[in-house]
Amino acid sequence: MKKLQISNPDKLLFPEAGITKIEYVRKLYELSGYILKYTRNRNLTTIHYPDGVDGKSYYQKNMPSHAPEFVSHKVVGDIDHIIMDSEETLLWLGNMAALEFHIPFNAIDRPGHPDALVFDLDPAEGQPFAMVLEAAIIIYDTLNELGIRSFCKTSGATGLQIAIPLNGEVDYDTARKVNEFFGRYFAQKYLGLFTIERRVNERGGRIYFDYLQMWKGKTIICPYSPRATKYANVSAPVLWEEVEKGIVPEDFTLNSIIPRLKEKGDLYEPVYVSGPDNALTDLVARLKQ
Repeated sequence: MKKLQISNPDKLLFPEAGITKIEYVRKLYELSGYILKYTRNRNLTTIHYPDGVDGKSYYQKNMPSHAPEFVSHKVVGDIDHIIMDSEETLLWLGNMAALEFHIPFNAIDRPGHPDALVFDLDPAEGQPFAMVLEAAIIIYDTLNELGIRSFCKTSGATGLQIAIPLNGEVDYDTARKVNEFFGRYFAQKYLGLFTIERRVNERGGRIYFDYLQMWKGKTIICPYSPRATKYANVSAPVLWEEVEKGIVPEDFTLNSIIPRLKEKGDLYEPVYVSGPDNALTDLVARLKQ
């Protein structure tokens, strides 16, 4: 691996968590095998906080002119995207205080086909996380009854994301129809808990089931990506039994995720290496009729 000089190594990027830039880059190195698994062959969007989480931020999609030669990139649409496919690129971005890594729902070589159905559960400001857990368990139980496997991860911010493997076998249009089918089902059956209303002021204190986010050109936080929160939260895959027992996003941080990975391994890998269950394939066929 090429040498990388860290600028302002003692700058606090996460003051509350006590994480300086040099410590942040070191933690990214420890996480590199997990993060890079999900960013290879994908156009990347990063969010940078040059003065730490309490300072101003900026988004980056385009390959900057000052990028080193080892940084891979690819033009997608009219944007020359960074492709984060190496430890060097990850650490270079860490040195530029990229605190969040967002990826599309599909690989570059499968532009019309998402890897998974993703149900994004987004609570309103001030809602207890326990409501998100309740909503997630209802979804899990329903899918289980249908014979459809699902996997869960924290967004690292305030919500949860539930993924159903597709292995690129379903196009975006069909995936959107399935997502909408489930969104409307849960919103109608559990009126006081779910909503598919996009306008925040009309959600009435219910959990937003965002079936629209999973689409071409849109992004989701990468598994194991840090989030720009005061506790240095990480978007962490979780077991369904953990969701049932009760968790909060702050349980999974840059300071705690490495020991967890050593103990449990990558809980999210099946989302990207397995195909759809027969029950899902049958449901897709019925919705197409």
